[in-house]
Amino acid sequence: MLTFKNRTALVTGAGRGIGRAIAETLARQGVTVICVSKSAESCGATAAAITAAGGRAKALAVDVADGAAIAKASEELLKEFPVIDILINNAGITRDGLLFRMSESDWNDVLTTNLTSCFHWTKLIARPMTRARWGRIVNIASVSGVMGNAGQANYSAAKAGMIGLTKTLAREFASRSITVNAVAPGFIKTDMTAGFSGDAEIAAKILETVPLKRFGESAEVAAMTAFLCSEEAGYITGQVFNVDGGMAM
Repeated sequence: MLTFKNRTALVTGAGRGIGRAIAETLARQGVTVICVSKSAESCGATAAAITAAGGRAKALAVDVADGAAIAKASEELLKEFPVIDILINNAGITRDGLLFRMSESDWNDVLTTNLTSCFHWTKLIARPMTRARWGRIVNIASVSGVMGNAGQANYSAAKAGMIGLTKTLAREFASRSITVNAVAPGFIKTDMTAGFSGDAEIAAKILETVPLKRFGESAEVAAMTAFLCSEEAGYITGQVFNVDGGMAM
């Protein structure tokens, strides 16, 4: 067991995949988890599963692409939870396509959902952390933001932006004992990757680029994230941890 001292966490994109795995992993460590997703049904299912397993969770439906909605949700949350100790910026979408075929809306939708949402959540949730002089922020980036990936100019740019944001905020918040780190998953088995992980031919081509020769599990990303949120990770900040089977060595 890692060490958590009566902490509360907010996890965006908690309705499925990596976000749900992170929410459930933190809950098993005794953390109260606010599960955020655009769909009330999906975040509700995660919160219900946590509660059924004996944990503490709250579901909150918020469109993270809407800055005003984030501001309203944050204001209400901070009335109920004076300090949210842990923030996991995980929500993300893809709108893949080669640059010449990529529409401006596909570019803007991905940047707004994947990157700008981090700006809004962090600006609002981190302020009470600074007063408490303790906090953990983990941004779920991607190996695409580290290496680039053809057909993902928007997604790679957003994830690379998250890494830059992580490093800058780590410097800004360090004096308040708030750590800010990023986790960069590679090819993880989720709903988002089901289209190619389930196709034997496509999967074989992908695995040629992965030294460990397998797709990762959401639980493996969640384990790294939980560690970075714990007391044991108090001297780690501004770092990017690749959970990618060795792709970005």
